[in-house]
Amino acid sequence: MSTLSIHMPKYPECWESCGSCASGNVFILELLVKPGDMIERDDNILTLETGKISLDIPSPYAGRVVEIHVIEGDTVNAGALLVTLESA
Repeated sequence: MSTLSIHMPKYPECWESCGSCASGNVFILELLVKPGDMIERDDNILTLETGKISLDIPSPYAGRVVEIHVIEGDTVNAGALLVTLESA
């Protein structure tokens, strides 16, 4: 089995241009998985908060959660490592 890394997706361009959504830091509001969980592709792994909106981040892969690299309250940038999975 191989490991897969899930990274923070690139923020939508509109977040930076309009300023009304991301008028502050983007941070982890809630973790929806824990180590050992089996997840399917497109299952939500965490919820982000921008100060104006909440956004669920789905997994691009299926597998078992091996490690979570962020905690609730962490500020995250595009490209940040979020979760490591072991492929199903």
